[in-house]
Amino acid sequence: MAEDLIKTGRIVTVFGGSGFLGRHVVRALALRGWRIRVATRRPDLAFHLQPIGKVGQIHAVQANLRYPASVAAALRGAEAVVNLVGILNESGRQNFDAVQAFGARAVARAARDAGITNLVHVSAIGADAASASAYASSKAQGEAAVLEAIPDATILRPSLLFGPEDDFFNRFADLARFSPVLPLIGGGGTKFQPAYVGDVAEAAALALDGQAGKGKTYELGGPEVKTFRELMQFICDTIGRKRLLAPLPFELASPFARVSEIVDSLTLGLYPKMLRITRDQVTQLRNDNVVSAAAEAEGRTLRGLGITPETIEAVVPSYLVRFRKSGQFERKTFA
Repeated sequence: MAEDLIKTGRIVTVFGGSGFLGRHVVRALALRGWRIRVATRRPDLAFHLQPIGKVGQIHAVQANLRYPASVAAALRGAEAVVNLVGILNESGRQNFDAVQAFGARAVARAARDAGITNLVHVSAIGADAASASAYASSKAQGEAAVLEAIPDATILRPSLLFGPEDDFFNRFADLARFSPVLPLIGGGGTKFQPAYVGDVAEAAALALDGQAGKGKTYELGGPEVKTFRELMQFICDTIGRKRLLAPLPFELASPFARVSEIVDSLTLGLYPKMLRITRDQVTQLRNDNVVSAAAEAEGRTLRGLGITPETIEAVVPSYLVRFRKSGQFERKTFA
């Protein structure tokens, strides 16, 4: 089947394909034989994707969501679209509304104008137009814009993603190397349902192949629900470092985040990434990040797509080993 797809020249354009989730989506699509056009602002930063597929199967092109002509050019001749573009923090012109609301609308409308109806849009659990979080509200606006332009589009809402290049487990493991204290914002009770990046990529590929419901929204979480405190303890146990987990009430976390934003701005982005936190992130932590009961009941989940989700215990220790005091050569002793 994969060889047949390559021979027929079916093209899928993947916006944001050079990022963390993107490289896994590109791999999943390449294994299915799609010819993949990776649309990105910096094609030179997507060269690492080419070895994932066969010769000529993966090609990077320049596209900026602010310029409709470049988006239209990236879609020319394509049969399907995957939009993965999103940001975790705002920086300059790269703000939530511009990237996750306006950008999603630009891709969906360009796809509609090109006659493409097979579109997979990756959003996030917690997307809510009424949310006090700019991140969550912009995600919801993006979803609405996509479905307005292409009602048959599939929306994927993953929870916290984990994998070798993730921005969560790596970040806090790095912080635990230097800091004797790890802050638990809001007391550490916020619930997460971490999803393996490879599973989410597989879900995107299945949806593109027509194995997901048209116009439906899927919520993608792993097999376990864990609190923020439990995740921090898991990180400390995995890297063999005893750290104080100190509750930081929301009322104190917001001013602390404001100071972090100011310092980051004054240092022109040189403030260590592991110490950065924004007020919007604090706002997001006020709500749990788990698959809803409705999605579970209706099968709009990883398992509903036939995917058995990986656990953090099975994957995360393999790449956090570098944060142990002696790396992979550290020997664990048991009482």
